Amino acid sequence: MAAAVTYQFYSDTYGGGLSEAAFGLVLPAAERHVAWLCDGKTPCRCEATAFKRAICAACDAFAEFGEGQVGGFALGDFKVTHYEDEGTTGEEIATRDALKELVGTSLVFCGVR
Repeated sequence: MAAAVTYQFYSDTYGGGLSEAAFGLVLPAAERHVAWLCDGKTPCRCEATAFKRAICAACDAFAEFGEGQVGGFALGDFKVTHYEDEGTTGEEIATRDALKELVGTSLVFCGVR
């Protein structure tokens, strides 16, 4: 299956700032994540741009935060984490950002499974 989003769309239309190499590394995870959010639905022609923008938003989140826990810093060997309770994850941030792009479409599941 060909990628739903090209680097040209990401950089020119979406306005993303990742390098092409960084974009290529996170694209598969972002596509899987947005497909999961959309319950595997294929976007119709009128929703294709929102679907692509959601993938781009997820790419940015995964590139910045990864898929694991978010928070903390390191100075040499000294590390501090901000994981009070369960904290948040890169996946949660990608979900939030992608859902913002999918508002108004029929792609997001909104019922009981």
